[in-house]
Amino acid sequence: MDERDLRAHLDALKTEHRDLDIATEALVGAAQPDQMQLARLKKRKLRLRDEIVAVEGLLTPNILA
Repeated sequence: MDERDLRAHLDALKTEHRDLDIATEALVGAAQPDQMQLARLKKRKLRLRDEIVAVEGLLTPNILA
């Protein structure tokens, strides 16, 4: 992947993360939130955050190298 592809992938990851924020907020606001679904969404958000950090690391030059 070149830098342009990485940035596009990063944008897609951030968009999905924001969408999951909205979905979890809506689920929490429900009268009887589905706890299993909420847990799945939160785990997905954590995986996305890890992937976002990894891609950002690829885009940031390593000063110590």
